[in-house]
Amino acid sequence: MLVLGLETSCDETGVALFDTEKGLLAEELHSQVDLHAVYGGVVPEIASRDHLKRLLPLTRAVLESAGVERPDLIAYTAGPGLVGALMVGAGMANGLGAAWGCPVVPVHHMEGHLVAPMLEDDPPEYPFLALLVSGGHTMLVWIEALGDYQVLGSTLDDAVGEAFDKTAKLLGLGYPGGPALAKLAESGDDTAFAFPRPMVNRPGFDFSFSGLKTSVMLKVRAAEQDGSLDSSRADLAASFQRAVVDTLIKRTLKAAGEKSAERVVVAGGVGANQLLRAELADSFAGSVYYPRLRFCTDNGAMIAVAGALRSGDAEEPATIHARARWSLETLSRPAIGK
Repeated sequence: MLVLGLETSCDETGVALFDTEKGLLAEELHSQVDLHAVYGGVVPEIASRDHLKRLLPLTRAVLESAGVERPDLIAYTAGPGLVGALMVGAGMANGLGAAWGCPVVPVHHMEGHLVAPMLEDDPPEYPFLALLVSGGHTMLVWIEALGDYQVLGSTLDDAVGEAFDKTAKLLGLGYPGGPALAKLAESGDDTAFAFPRPMVNRPGFDFSFSGLKTSVMLKVRAAEQDGSLDSSRADLAASFQRAVVDTLIKRTLKAAGEKSAERVVVAGGVGANQLLRAELADSFAGSVYYPRLRFCTDNGAMIAVAGALRSGDAEEPATIHARARWSLETLSRPAIGK
């Protein structure tokens, strides 16, 4: 089966073609970072308009690269995300499906991230514990099978990627700040500032990063007042990153212990963080799985794979599904092929 995946949940337009026998055939990804950088964050209306501009040319490029005229199934991100951006992808998927006479399947964005490691040569087996870390989500999910999800914990305020970006802004690193902060942290002392590890000693598995962000803000203001900010930026970045990684790992190890997990999957944009990868590999006794770096951020390949796995849920192209909020726990196991 040839599955075309369309990803338009936020500020990246992703298109990919996945063959259930041969694997990934072609992919294209366009980032809107330059468009939103001047505003210091994603502007939903601009994001929607750029998806509308990019989606069809990227689709044409993917099909031409694979030497394919049309797919057998179109998968598209139906949520969660920016509703306007989601509607562009959903509308395109249903329009192309009607023109080509092929079914469509709406995909949960976070389920796409969960199955991204299935693109690798050594994919994880079920069950496993997943740490989903991105600009919009931070959660621990126990996964018995595709569609059988138990959310063990999530963030009570900022997602971890959002905390990275906001802290980077405090340090004058611009947007998007997460990768820039991680780069700056490489030259800093991660013990220079004693930042808190929020929630690690509390029951459950929830996260909170607003207090940590406030702590960094107070240190930045103090450094500005005494004129030491320029010389302490790298130390601030490194100490913040260390606090975040320590928090993520402690909560993950606690959840893994409770569930007797032998496998942990890390997915989402923050899953590309090298300190997180190294520390988790050293701390967890079982196997840790990641998508390759280019599949950590939003992309069409993960949506195509999720669509292939949910081909039994395919429908005729008639209804546009777009949901700003959508709990993973409302999903069910995919239907057997129709």
